[in-house]
Amino acid sequence: MPAPKELDPSASLAALYGAKLRKLRLRAGLTQRQLGAEVPIAHSRIAQFELGNEVPPEDVDAKLDEILGADGDLTDLWGHIHRTPFPDWASKYMSLEQQARKIEKYMAHIVPGLLQTEAYARALLTVARPSVGPGLGRMLEARMRRKAALTRAEPPVLWAILDEAVLRRPIGDRRTFREQLRHLLRVTDEWEHVTMQVLPFEQGEHPLLGGSLSILTSPKRTCVAYLESSHSGELVESRDTVAEYVLALDQLRAMALSPARSADLIRSAMEDLSREARVPTRAQRRNLAQVQLQQHAGRRLRRGR
Repeated sequence: MPAPKELDPSASLAALYGAKLRKLRLRAGLTQRQLGAEVPIAHSRIAQFELGNEVPPEDVDAKLDEILGADGDLTDLWGHIHRTPFPDWASKYMSLEQQARKIEKYMAHIVPGLLQTEAYARALLTVARPSVGPGLGRMLEARMRRKAALTRAEPPVLWAILDEAVLRRPIGDRRTFREQLRHLLRVTDEWEHVTMQVLPFEQGEHPLLGGSLSILTSPKRTCVAYLESSHSGELVESRDTVAEYVLALDQLRAMALSPARSADLIRSAMEDLSREARVPTRAQRRNLAQVQLQQHAGRRLRRGR
C-alpha cells in the first residue's frame, strides 16, 4: 500500500483538525474505511477531513469524537474553526490585499469581495457556509471592512475582469442582484482607480477556465498570485509561477470587452432582469387560465339563454 500523505498541522486549523483525527484513528487501530463505516460516512470523506481539505459537519464531528474516544478534543477544535470568521488561507490573502498597491482579478462566478454590496455578500455567505450560524454576522462584518481599502486616502488600483457568468447568475433575490449590478456601474463611473471589464461567453475557452485568480502587487512591486475556488484557496509566491499567472491574466484582459462596452453589458443584464420580472409566474399563469376559462363558460351560458 502507498504511504499515507504527510500532513502539515501548521498549515491551517482544518489541517490541525485533520492531523488530530488521523492520530486518533491510528491509535484506535481503524482504517479510514472502517471509521467511515462506523459513523457512517464515505471513507473518502474521512480522507478529506484528515488532509484538511474539508471540515466535517457538526453531527459528524460529534460522532468522530465519540467513536475515537477524543474526550471532546475534536469537538473543541471544530468549534474553534467555526468561530473563526475566515479560514487561515483566506486570512493571509486578505492581509496582503490590504497592503497591496495594485489588485488585479479575474472572477469566474461572483463579484469580487471588494465590490460586493452587503445584501449580495449576505446571500453568498448564507449559501456558501450554511452551518456557520451565529458566525454569519462576524463574517459579513469582516467582508464589509475589506471594502474600506478602496476609499482610503491612497487606495490601491483595482482592475477586475468579470466572466459574463457573474452578470447572468442571480445571487439573492432580484432586488439584491439588481442593486449589486447598479453598484458595479456606480463604482466604475465614480472611482478612477477602479477598472472593470467583462469577458463575454462568446470568447469561448481561455487560460483561466479552472477558477478565479487574483494578482497582488505590494508597495515594493513584488507580486503574489491567489487561486480561489468556492471552499479553498492557494497563495502562490514562486516568482516563475506568478509570472505565468500574470501572463494568463494579461491574455484575458486582451480578450475581454473594453470598459465602456463592459458597462453596456452590465446595463443589458439589469434590463434583462427587469424584463424577466414582468413575466408571469406559473401560479399567475394558472390563475389567469382559470379566469379565462370561467369567462368563456359565462359567455357560452349567455349565448345558450
